[in-house]
Amino acid sequence: MFVSMLASTVVSTSLPVIIHDLGGDQTAFTWVVTATLLTTAISTPVWGKLADLFSRKLLIQIAILIFVLATAAAGFSQDTSTLIAFRAVQGIGAGGLAALSQVIMADIISPRERGRYMGLFGAVMAVATVGGPLLGGFITDTWGWRWNFFVALPFAIAALIILQRTLHLPALAKKKAQIDYLGIVLLSTAVSLLLIWVTLAGSSFEWWSAQTIWMVGGAIVSAILFVVVELRAKEPLVPLTLFKNRTFTLAVIASIATGIAMFGASVFLGQYMQLARGATPTEAGLMTIPMIAGLLLSSIGVGALITRFGRWKPFLIVGSVLLIAGAYLLSTIHYDTNFALVSLYMFLLGAGVGMTMQNLVLIVQNTSKPTEIGVASSGVTFFRSLGGTIGVSVMGAALATKVTELVGDAKADLTKAIMSLGEKAPYWADQLQSGSIPKVSAMPQALRVIFEDIYAQGISHSFLIAVPFAIVSLIAILFLPNVPLTRMTTKERIEASEADFATVSVPAGLDVAVEPEASDVVASADEGAERADAPAGASAGR
Repeated sequence: MFVSMLASTVVSTSLPVIIHDLGGDQTAFTWVVTATLLTTAISTPVWGKLADLFSRKLLIQIAILIFVLATAAAGFSQDTSTLIAFRAVQGIGAGGLAALSQVIMADIISPRERGRYMGLFGAVMAVATVGGPLLGGFITDTWGWRWNFFVALPFAIAALIILQRTLHLPALAKKKAQIDYLGIVLLSTAVSLLLIWVTLAGSSFEWWSAQTIWMVGGAIVSAILFVVVELRAKEPLVPLTLFKNRTFTLAVIASIATGIAMFGASVFLGQYMQLARGATPTEAGLMTIPMIAGLLLSSIGVGALITRFGRWKPFLIVGSVLLIAGAYLLSTIHYDTNFALVSLYMFLLGAGVGMTMQNLVLIVQNTSKPTEIGVASSGVTFFRSLGGTIGVSVMGAALATKVTELVGDAKADLTKAIMSLGEKAPYWADQLQSGSIPKVSAMPQALRVIFEDIYAQGISHSFLIAVPFAIVSLIAILFLPNVPLTRMTTKERIEASEADFATVSVPAGLDVAVEPEASDVVASADEGAERADAPAGASAGR
């Protein structure tokens, strides 16, 4: 998990610099992030299904290799298209790490004990999320952004060695593997068409146009066909019977909002720090620490409390309320908002994510059939990633539209600022007309103030989109059944269910057992009372 998080977050503060150097625009910026999230979302249920069929240890090692090799290859990109392609492959490995880490934990730790381990997962994520941007900013400012893509390699090698030597999992029952290839294709088509439409509509073509009809219509048809195929498949990619479980259905709804808040914040807060406050990549990493502190403290603290008391619902309710508060307050920020207030808003959002993200997977694992732990865990993770992917796409599209609109409104002020630059005026005029994301920290003061204001308004407008989803998440959590956490691991639950089945299969000998006579019961009771009244030595002698 540390390898996965580090490789993802180390690039976050450098993305504005990377996209600027590769000549990309806001759409390219959004797709560099969305490509990874999209393939992560699509591949997560595939890995989850494979986890119920094949060796989980081998699968997680394969996932690490795919992830790290694709990440390293992305470091050699010469344009945004190549970078997006390698980031898409990277997402396939990330989906495996996200799904399999949860499944493997369920194999060896019971849900009741898992609270504290979920806290440790949150701590690992927090350390990677804090250290990643800081390390990435330092590397970018010192050696150049390409080295960000190579930094995870030594950690990946260490992870592979540690997994090989120390991870010992119970063997799975032999099954004949049947992969739902048609389901994978239909799911990929539906999600991809929807995201491409959200990203391009309003800029490359009108919202109501022939392209919209084809893309949205294609996504709907693919989704319907996916449902039909899943109902008929012997080994469905996402068993629709899971939705009969009320806990699973409500957790999925809640996870979508958590995904939007988590991924949206990590992407657009880094952009806010650099484009609206003129920070360098290193400074941007330092400025996002309050959000990570909220995530770290709430994740570890709540995980320990859940393990100690066995109660989880109050923490999820508080977390979803904090999610709403954080998202709404971040929608009010400007380029000159007091940074203490911005830090408080980030802390609240981080605390909300820390309380809800891992624990939604925990409660689903607690109520799912032990033979479906893989698909159930990956199902929640899938919808969280899908929510994050759609959220980042929608927020990115809203940001691009808002920035274009605000630049048009500020045309007179921009012209006046450029004219005041003297001999540098032609250079900055060309830079602004190129359409690529500007490097605000390098701009002259006259231009910098205008663009900081424009991007602050655009990014705060984007955060408003996350608020209604966070409210839906709270409603879903309120209706979650408050099922106590079991103390049995997945392996123990499978063995217990097999034992129950064997008991039911045996001829019911108890039904023909002779009931004890009333006199025998009275005699037994009298003897017990007599022993209780006898001196301790006499009892011992008997």
